[in-house]
Amino acid sequence: MAERVTATESALALIETLQTRHGPILFHQSGGCCDGSSPMCYPEGDLLIGSQDLLLGQIGGSPFYIHKKQYEYWKHTQLIIDVTDGRGGMFSLEGAEGVRFLSRSRPFTSEEIHELEAETEAGRRQQ
Repeated sequence: MAERVTATESALALIETLQTRHGPILFHQSGGCCDGSSPMCYPEGDLLIGSQDLLLGQIGGSPFYIHKKQYEYWKHTQLIIDVTDGRGGMFSLEGAEGVRFLSRSRPFTSEEIHELEAETEAGRRQQ
């Protein structure tokens, strides 16, 4: 089954470091305002998740959210969270490490789209 969000080995190593230093963390895919369209990382509880935020999946054991409107642009792609040198979002935890998370993506195949749609529909029927 295709995952809507995954992370590279480098990103997973950084997530583990951040979890050790800060405890439980969460991610939110920025919509492009102040910090571009970077995935933002916060200590759990520091960002209020609203009714318009969707849980896209988990990376490194941490939840990854995206706003419903932003999801409409990305829903046909798998987000691949990676790390690169440089400073990212000023509010994101990894900034102090001299690196930043970034989102890469790849389009889902037709088969993956059908699987994901079937999974979503099955989830709706269970509610």
